[in-house]
Amino acid sequence: MAVPPQLKAIQHHLRTAQEHENRDPVVAYYCRLYAMQTGMKLDSKTPECRKFLMKLMDQLEMMKKELSDNESISQELVGHAHIENYALKMFLYADNEDRSGRFHKNMIKSFYTASLLLDVLSVFGELSEENIQHRKYARWKATYIHNCLKNGEEPQAGPIGMEGEAYDDEYGAEGGGPSVAPQGPIQPQPSFRGVSGPAPMPPSNFNNIQIPPGSHAPANTPAELPRPAAEPAKPVPVPRTMPVVDPSLISTSQEGDVRLTPEDFTRAQKYCKYAGSALQYEDVSTAVQNLQKALKLLTTGKE
Repeated sequence: MAVPPQLKAIQHHLRTAQEHENRDPVVAYYCRLYAMQTGMKLDSKTPECRKFLMKLMDQLEMMKKELSDNESISQELVGHAHIENYALKMFLYADNEDRSGRFHKNMIKSFYTASLLLDVLSVFGELSEENIQHRKYARWKATYIHNCLKNGEEPQAGPIGMEGEAYDDEYGAEGGGPSVAPQGPIQPQPSFRGVSGPAPMPPSNFNNIQIPPGSHAPANTPAELPRPAAEPAKPVPVPRTMPVVDPSLISTSQEGDVRLTPEDFTRAQKYCKYAGSALQYEDVSTAVQNLQKALKLLTTGKE
């Protein structure tokens, strides 16, 4: 069923849901939930939109029953960790390709899909400032690199000043192959348009993103740029490094009279859930970081 014109803003999220139907039903479910909630705010009164949203609601109810045994559906905290880890994994894959100067459709789509999934996180509540900045940067990077390649220009690798020009940001499907991103325009953040004079740099945290060795996209995410036909494919070993453990956390006893609040316990539980979700993608570094945060909070009462 075609998306009504009034609900055009959610068509990209619905396309992402469709693409993940089999590879990750949890992602598909929350993409549709975000689309329904956003669609209800956009237009739930006209007959066309109402019919579309009711059908989407029925689809969500069916998925919820089918996935009732999945903790990512039954527990919001686990669901939040699942979507956030998946989105940031895609972001790191695209960012790694970008910083290495490997520009191709898969990395553009990974940047763009990461921004859509960070939209989806809003079904769990307000986005953190860090995720807002990641979303803004990923969407801008996807637009910037896409238009450079489209115009035959060489994109500049890594974090750079955000250009003030309004990019031609139509992403369309090309015949015979996968689309770079769902059809329709990406709406760049307002702060990126109509800026005159020197362009501002992206927030400093983008320059400090730590990409673990061998970081890769989630399962079934498009692979790296294909090798030329003349060059035989060679297996590339994925290096693994042991994450550094904070020596101060080796002792698991509480320091002095530490009084933990219910909010502290909730945050510690959140970090443990994040660690569990990271291990699903064999991301040891992220898992260790989150477990260290939980341990520090429980032993010192501080983050």
